[in-house]
Amino acid sequence: MDFFARQDQARRNTKLLVFYFVVAVVLIVASVYFASLLIFQGATTYRHRGELPVFALWNPKLFLLAAGGTLAVIACGSLFKTAQLSSGGSAVAESLGGRLVDSNTRDPHERKLLNVVEEMAIASGVPTPQVYVMEDESGINAFAAGHSPNDAAIGVTRGCIATLKRDELQGVIGHEFSHILNGDMRLNLRLMGIIFGIVCLAVIGRILLSSRSGNSREKNPLPLLGLVLLILGWVGVFFAQLIQAAVSRQREFLADASAVQFTRNPDGLSGALQKIGAVHESSRLETKHAQEASHMFFSNALKSSLFNAMATHPPLEERIRAIDPNWDGKFPAAAFAEAEVEETMPGQKIKPRSPLPPIIPGFPAGASGLGTAATAIQAASILPNLGNPTPLHLRYAVELRESLPENIRAAARDPQGATTLLYALLLSEDAAMRALQLAELARRAGPAIQEQTVALWPEVLPLAQRARLPLVNLALPALRQLGADEFQKFSALLAWLIESDEQIVLFEFVLQKIIQRQIAPHFTRVPPAATQYYSLKPLAPDCAVLLSALAQTGQAEPAEIAKAFASGLPYLRARGEALTLLTREECGLTEISNALDRLALAVPQIKKNLLEACVQVVGADGLIQESEAELLRGIAETLDCPMPPFLTAA
Repeated sequence: MDFFARQDQARRNTKLLVFYFVVAVVLIVASVYFASLLIFQGATTYRHRGELPVFALWNPKLFLLAAGGTLAVIACGSLFKTAQLSSGGSAVAESLGGRLVDSNTRDPHERKLLNVVEEMAIASGVPTPQVYVMEDESGINAFAAGHSPNDAAIGVTRGCIATLKRDELQGVIGHEFSHILNGDMRLNLRLMGIIFGIVCLAVIGRILLSSRSGNSREKNPLPLLGLVLLILGWVGVFFAQLIQAAVSRQREFLADASAVQFTRNPDGLSGALQKIGAVHESSRLETKHAQEASHMFFSNALKSSLFNAMATHPPLEERIRAIDPNWDGKFPAAAFAEAEVEETMPGQKIKPRSPLPPIIPGFPAGASGLGTAATAIQAASILPNLGNPTPLHLRYAVELRESLPENIRAAARDPQGATTLLYALLLSEDAAMRALQLAELARRAGPAIQEQTVALWPEVLPLAQRARLPLVNLALPALRQLGADEFQKFSALLAWLIESDEQIVLFEFVLQKIIQRQIAPHFTRVPPAATQYYSLKPLAPDCAVLLSALAQTGQAEPAEIAKAFASGLPYLRARGEALTLLTREECGLTEISNALDRLALAVPQIKKNLLEACVQVVGADGLIQESEAELLRGIAETLDCPMPPFLTAA
């Protein structure tokens, strides 16, 4: 199953979730109605003692009151929780007691965690997520949350990073990245909103049950009402757990399999699961919000239920045997992991890993040999890897991260350093223009920023084109830590640097789109965009703009441009929609930007067809140059389709 099929399956699961929700609401309304009917009939019988009681199952007025009140509580609860989670994964992490890990942390276990996350992000082509640690949780657990890869957050417990070895932690993080790539996160957030609405009756009942009257002589009816609501609310709790189990269990098997395929190390993930099994309920969480988020954790976060019928995760034994058929069935004694971190702060080393033989010629691990010559890439090798990173991609990510000069890595992890790093990437190679840019940089941002940019420029200049997008993604978590005013100044200055030389190259365009889509919403609190286009017809003009621009980027002669454009049209599967080749003036950067914004709102199948067409247009001459490949990666990233790096020597 490819990336787009998994995305479509997640969308189908959303429809199934809506069905479960409707069934649960209907049964909750019925329970509230019959409970109200019994109370009403009992009160009527008490007032008319001595008369023969008449019991009627249907009371339209009472039904409307019970149904209206119940629906109002569920709807308000779901809408409240959904709005609360609109800012993405960070909102979930903070509600669960997570603390954002400082990108310059000195804690060896946190440094190990950040390094693993960075490597996974580079290997999969996903923007580096924000990373949180749940300090008060000693169990072994983790989660990934967000509406899309752009606002994703990964959270781990303190027990997870303190107990697991590096390869075991890598297995757990690979599992969470699988949830990001498989489209599970948006489904999980919607499920959180629905679950909160369903259990709202129990929450209200619990609050009323604990209320007390100020005058002990006065009778307070609220605790009695609270007891009734609490009993009725357990119907909602039951269905909430049923929905969580139905949606979550099979997705966990898929994430385990994807993590093993990614890391090619079943022992790592198996070891993490075995350490959880070594101590009874060692993955259990203490936070009061564990119930509503239990479906998104790596392992069961709640107390074991009767026969595990309502468990959100499959039994540990089944998960281990699925990835490690030779497991002997014995759980090892739990022990804390040694501080096997290969890097804490610049200049400090602790137990470095054994160097791996390089997989890219001229790109040795541990050296800044990134200025390798541009190489051509086979068109047929691009789409199969989209959303399906391999162990070779992970090896590449390790080499890339370790090959970056130490001051570049340090800058990428610091908010101000990350801004200067991107400024340095945009400086012109022309000395006169660069002097003008630096003068404006000093005027707008200050001499300190200018000096740091000047210091970084010689380091970023020799970077190969394939290293620039991963470097930008490494800087994203630090950029999210800027203040709102700081980001506005940074964004304005970035735009000026891009336009200052009066020519916008492909990398500059892609960089600007990445900042607009992945960083700007963090400060503007724009609600996540919903899918709007289910057919290609309204998007045909946008496809024409993009394919025309790509044809003219890779070709010079009119006949070759027309041939390249025509080569991509069959892959769009436009079904009668006539697309015509546009002139260079009709498909400028503004038109391309607007087209990509609309195309990002399409269903996965349309995106798949579009990317296939783009690959054919760019590869019309049989080969894709490295600069063209990175443009394709940038386009895929703006469409929320993470594309791993191209391994030309793999």
